[in-house]
Amino acid sequence: MAIRQLSETIINRIAAGEVIERPASVVKELVENALDAGARRIEVATAGGGLTLIRVIDDGTGIPAEELPLAVARHCTSKLSDDINDIRSLGFRGEALPSIGSVARLALRSRTADADSGAEIVLEGGRAGPVRPVAANRGTTVEVRDLFFATPARLKFMKGTRAEASAITEVVKRIALAFPAVRFTLSGTDRTTLDLPAVPADGEGLRLRLAQILGREFPENALPIEAEREGVALSGYVSIPSFSRGNALHQFAYVNGRPVRDKLIAGAIRGAYMDVLPRDRHAVTALFLSLNPALVDVNVHPAKADVRFRDPGLVRGLIVGAIRQALEAGGIRASTTGAAAMLSAFRVPDPTARGRDGNGSGHRPFPHEQRYSGGWSPASSPSRPLDADFGNAHKTNGFAEARQESFEVGVAVSADARASEAPVPSELTRRPLGAARAQVHENYIVAQTEDSLIIVDQHAAHERLVYEALKQAIHARPLPTQMLLMPEIVELPEEDVERLAAHADLLARLGLRLERFGPGAVAVRETPAMLGEVDAAGLVRDLADEIAENDTAESLRERIDRIAATMACHGSVRAGRRLKPEEMNALLRQMEATPGSGTCNHGRPTYIELKLGDIERLFGRR
Repeated sequence: MAIRQLSETIINRIAAGEVIERPASVVKELVENALDAGARRIEVATAGGGLTLIRVIDDGTGIPAEELPLAVARHCTSKLSDDINDIRSLGFRGEALPSIGSVARLALRSRTADADSGAEIVLEGGRAGPVRPVAANRGTTVEVRDLFFATPARLKFMKGTRAEASAITEVVKRIALAFPAVRFTLSGTDRTTLDLPAVPADGEGLRLRLAQILGREFPENALPIEAEREGVALSGYVSIPSFSRGNALHQFAYVNGRPVRDKLIAGAIRGAYMDVLPRDRHAVTALFLSLNPALVDVNVHPAKADVRFRDPGLVRGLIVGAIRQALEAGGIRASTTGAAAMLSAFRVPDPTARGRDGNGSGHRPFPHEQRYSGGWSPASSPSRPLDADFGNAHKTNGFAEARQESFEVGVAVSADARASEAPVPSELTRRPLGAARAQVHENYIVAQTEDSLIIVDQHAAHERLVYEALKQAIHARPLPTQMLLMPEIVELPEEDVERLAAHADLLARLGLRLERFGPGAVAVRETPAMLGEVDAAGLVRDLADEIAENDTAESLRERIDRIAATMACHGSVRAGRRLKPEEMNALLRQMEATPGSGTCNHGRPTYIELKLGDIERLFGRR
C-alpha cells in the first residue's frame, strides 16, 4: 500500500482519540485553558452527562478576534516557549480545541478587555467556519454540543449519564482544590449544582477548600505536611491513621499545580501508611509537589495525566519521610468520626416503639432506628427495674428506692472499678489520654480527662506498643543473618544486577547479602534470619523489579516488619486479662509517647474519645 498524507480531519480525530476519552476529558482541558488565561471565576454547565452539552465560561484575558482561527488549529499555543523543558502552564500542546471540534460541534466565543465587542468561531466535525462578531462579556465561552457525533463508535464506550456527570464533578473538584482563590460553579440539568466560592490563597484558605471538596471532617482529622529536599518542596495535608476510606479516590496529588494520578506518588502514600492502615483501607491526602519544571516531564501522556520525575527515588523518599514525620509529630489522635459513630449507637430508646407482641406489625425497631421522641417517663422505660413501684416514687428521694432490691440480684459484674476508688490526680487528667478509672469486660480501659471520656482497647493498644519497640530494636542495627550452605545463583538482566549492586549496602543492613556473579547474575550468600526458610531467587527478583520501578528496596523491609507485627500480636496483653490501676495508667502513658499508637498493627483504632459536651447532649443537659 502506498504511503500517503492523512487529511487534517483524520489527524484531528486521531488526536481526539488520545486527548478526549470522555466528556470529563473535555471539561478538564477547557477548565485548564481558563485557568491559564488568569480566570478568577469559572462556570461549567452540562447536560446529558456532557454528551449533549458542555459549556465553560470564564472571566480570563480572552482571545483576540484575529487569533481565533489559530486557537482552533493544531499545534498552536501561547503557553510554550522555545524551551520545551520549561513548562509552567497547565496546557501547552495546542491540541485540545481542534481535537474537540473534530468530534463535536464547538463554538468558541471570546472578548479581550480592550475590545469593543467579542468574536466567535464555530467548528463542526473538524470544519471551521468564519470569524464573526458577537456580543460577549470579557473572557471566553466554549460551548460543546453533541460530543462524538462525528465518531459514533466512541459513543458505545460511554457509560450512563449519571456516571459521566459524576466523572465531570470529580475532575472539577480535583482542579478546584489546587486553585482555592478561583470560584468554580458546576450546574446543569443532569446534576445538583456545585458551588465552590473563592477563598484566600493561603493556608487557611486551603483548609476551607479542603472542607468544601473532602468534607468538613477532613481538616479536623488531618495533619499538615511541609518538607523540602534537594529543590523539591512538598506541602499539603494527610489524614490521621484512624481516618481512612475504602478506596483511593480521596487521594489528591499535584505537581506544580497540575492534578496527576501518578503510580509513584500513590505507592509512596501506601508505603508511608503501611503499618498503620489495613490493606483494604486508604488514607485521605492532598499533596502538592513543587519543583523545577526541568526536573519533571509532564509530556508523557497526551492528556497530561501522568508525569515522570528525573529522580523518582528522591520524590518517593520525600513523600514517605514527610508523612511518617507528620504522623509521629502529630502525636496520638483519635478520629472524630469514631466518636460520632459511637454516639450514634447511644440513642435513648423510643418508649412508643412497640415490638411484635404490642402493635401486631411484626417489626421490632433496630437500635439505629430508635430515637428519643420525648414523653419519656421512668414507668414506661423499657430499662426500668422489674416490678418497681413508681407510684410512690414521689414520696422518696428517688423512684428506684421503692424497690431497690431489684438491683441487688447476684449478677457478676464485668468491670474492675478499683482505679476509681482513688482520687483523680489533676496532672493525669491534663494528659491526652487522662487517668484510668475502670476496666470493663477485662479488655476496655475507661479513662477520664478534663473534658472527655476515653475508652481504650488494651490488646490493640499494647500490640502497637510492642510492635514499635520491636521495629526500633530490629532496624537500629544490621539484622541477624542466616548463611546459606551453598550460595544461590540468580540469573537476571544486567540492568537489574546493576540496580541490586547499587543498593547492596542497604540490603546488607536488612540481612540480605549478595554480590555480583559474572555477567547477568548475582550470588545470594545470606538471608535475613527472621524470614526463616525463604525463596531467595524470588525475593531477589521482586526486589529488582521494585528498584526498577521505585528506586527503593522497601519490600524487604515490609516483609521484616510484617513478621514483627505478628510477633507483637502474640506478645501483647491479651483481652481478658485484668489490669491493676497502675498498669492501666502505665499503658496510657506509653501510648502517648509512641508514634502511631492511635491504631493497632492492623489499622484498627486503639481508643475512642467522647467529649463531655457530647455526653451531656446525650442526656439532654445541652
